[in-house]
Amino acid sequence: MKSYSSYTFQSSGKTTFNRIALAPMTNGQSNDDGTLGDDEYNWLIRRAKEGFGIIITCAANVSEEGKGWNGELGIYDDKHIEGLTRLAKGIKQYNSLAIVQIFHGGARSPENVTGKQPWSASAHSMNSPQGTIEVREGSENEIIQVISDFVSAAKRAYKAGFDGVELHGAHGYLLHQFLSTFTNHRSDKWGGSFENRARLIRTILKETRAAFPKDFILGVRLSPEDKGTFKGIDFDESLELSSLLANDGADYIHVSPWDSFKKPEKYLSGTKTIIEYFREKIPSTIPLIVAGEIWTGNDAEKAINLGADFVALGKVAIGNADWPSKAKDINYQPIRPPYSVDHLRKQELGESFITYMKGWKGFVAAE
Repeated sequence: MKSYSSYTFQSSGKTTFNRIALAPMTNGQSNDDGTLGDDEYNWLIRRAKEGFGIIITCAANVSEEGKGWNGELGIYDDKHIEGLTRLAKGIKQYNSLAIVQIFHGGARSPENVTGKQPWSASAHSMNSPQGTIEVREGSENEIIQVISDFVSAAKRAYKAGFDGVELHGAHGYLLHQFLSTFTNHRSDKWGGSFENRARLIRTILKETRAAFPKDFILGVRLSPEDKGTFKGIDFDESLELSSLLANDGADYIHVSPWDSFKKPEKYLSGTKTIIEYFREKIPSTIPLIVAGEIWTGNDAEKAINLGADFVALGKVAIGNADWPSKAKDINYQPIRPPYSVDHLRKQELGESFITYMKGWKGFVAAE
């Protein structure tokens, strides 16, 4: 099975023993000050132990003001390095590659979490369960500062012993907000044209790349098109961006379409899947990771046969920590939701993560 073959990243020279990654997932299991929580550690280490070749952490905020939720892993201060070092060491003892996903919530950094009004590419109103949120436009100085914050966060990950970082440019967070025509109406060099809207994520990537040796992996996660309330992303622009980022120094492109096998909404009458479009656009030497609706070993093989180099498992990895060893059996069918609370505890989910997953319709069985 192709998903169980090794892969060597061309630039860094680092090798994974399979093509199976743990997708970055919000779990709320760290401490209020962003230091590593034991539940977060146990959740990730269990999956390294069970054979995931790459472990990507949940999104860790690069700025205190960029925090998106309570219990979030932080990487904005040197006080986080001790816990991050413990986490990197724990993951790597099982020979998995350890990657920290780094982000800033932007408009999705609630004032009741950060104590500050959220800022984004442009001022806008955003609906939430708590009511309408008024988001202000970020200043030039704040944009320059957040670039520095991303680079500093990557330096902490490097110091802690991680193999790399992943820039979170998807799912409606700050970098995605700058890319989106729906939330970026700026008229300066950070908005307007595609070139300007892509400037922030490209600048962060290039400045981060320049700060490290080649053996430190830099990946980028992208939303390829609109999804739900996260609008303003053109599919062709996403393809072009992936190519530019590859040339800027990205070691991998991680595409998150929610369904790995779908066709792009822009080209539903065509025959190609999102995977195939991206594989054609980025150099063959740059690995493509895909996430979404991969449940079985056959699903993983299908994604790789379409052109992905890695599959990132989310929902199935929550309920099946031992997926990498079990899915070698072509007939393996993982346990699917709804999961009992007892089952999730046995999968090394802490109580805060279980509570969070209860908000996903049909994911956790009623007690």
